[in-house]
Amino acid sequence: MGSVLLAIVVVLVIAYCGWGLTLFFIQPKLLYGPVRKVECTPRDIGLEFEAVIFQSSDGFKLTGWYIPAGDSKITVLFCHGNGGNIMHRLDNISIIHNLGLNCFIFDYRGYGNSEGKATEAGTYLDASAAYDWLIHQRKTAPNNIIIFGRSLGGSIAAELATKVKAKGLVIESTFTSYVDMGKRVYPYMPVRWFAQFTYETIDYIKQVYYPIMVIHSEDDEIVPFDFGLKLYEAANEPKEFVEISGSHNDGFLVSGEIYEKAWLKWLQFLQIR
Repeated sequence: MGSVLLAIVVVLVIAYCGWGLTLFFIQPKLLYGPVRKVECTPRDIGLEFEAVIFQSSDGFKLTGWYIPAGDSKITVLFCHGNGGNIMHRLDNISIIHNLGLNCFIFDYRGYGNSEGKATEAGTYLDASAAYDWLIHQRKTAPNNIIIFGRSLGGSIAAELATKVKAKGLVIESTFTSYVDMGKRVYPYMPVRWFAQFTYETIDYIKQVYYPIMVIHSEDDEIVPFDFGLKLYEAANEPKEFVEISGSHNDGFLVSGEIYEKAWLKWLQFLQIR
């Protein structure tokens, strides 16, 4: 009986270690879900845009769209989530445009038509390059830029906000850190020991000293609602927390008027409206 139990324990340990090794090596594929083909543009939803090509500080060609909103001086720098590419954000681009704000959305390296392969350090460099393009090519004043990130993009946006000046920062449906997220998904694994990424959003947000709005849905099935609350609690004043409804990927659409009114209220606070 003892030998049978020992054999079972050995098999379980081997299976556990094997699964742990598998998770270690497939982390980049679990985190990044780029789509290369860009099959539609803002013109498909009736918006004029500029196709932008710019370069990261380490030499990768990056691509994005600049969508103007009349004579608006305010531009939203949009850091999107971990899946797809910029074409999958047309609904959000439409909302930003309807708010009367310009939008500059870009693809990280390895996404859409941007060169390279996604890495954590690379995503930070790409966001910095997008900000620099707005400053130097569009001649946009830092005080006329709102940095906005959804999901993984929220962590990238927060990291950027620690290094540059802006009118404000918006974080939507974002986790507190990569390790915290891993612990929720794989509570039986020593995530901190083998995590290949950090994305320490909660640490970044503590270093931001201009207005912050945190948006999260209690129905979010991917990034727990309490992560949004923790980010809000960690943020410096002035700050705003907006609770929306709907899933991780469509909360901003499901919430509709609530979502747009939250943005309008915040823009009024920033004295943009």
